[in-house]
Amino acid sequence: MIESVLLGTLAGIVLTGAFGVVATRSVVYATIFLLFTLVGVSVIFLVLLTEFLALVQLLIHGGAISIVLLFAIMLTRAPEQSHVEDNPQRPLAAVAAAAMFGLLAVAALFTPWKELESGADPGEGFITLSESLFSNFVVPFEIASLVLLVAMVGTVILTRTRNTEP
Repeated sequence: MIESVLLGTLAGIVLTGAFGVVATRSVVYATIFLLFTLVGVSVIFLVLLTEFLALVQLLIHGGAISIVLLFAIMLTRAPEQSHVEDNPQRPLAAVAAAAMFGLLAVAALFTPWKELESGADPGEGFITLSESLFSNFVVPFEIASLVLLVAMVGTVILTRTRNTEP
């Protein structure tokens, strides 16, 4: 009972941070809300006793991705736009988001989840996951990291100011 209340509270905190990401007009605040959300997900993983996932969530997502976003924001030196007009597609985006939420909720509710049998080793799934991650998905992971690196270098090249003085 206490675990359910704790997980519900943490889920509410994470959803509040996620709503802040899409609701704010400032890119810096959106990045801070994203960091808040990712740290909340890491705490949920800790409550579920999956320390490895919590650590990966905190280090890779919470740390690296948020720092890269903040560096990209600082390097672009784009001024904050105080006169941003509302997008006419906003209602369509809200309907699409609600439909996606409904689809994911239905999928989560009607999926026949496996339960751990008594006496089964909970680390067995972790071993299978780690073997699959470090054997089958090493190349896609490295490709994704190279794409992020190229995007960061491209951002720096496109936004740097040229010094014309001798």
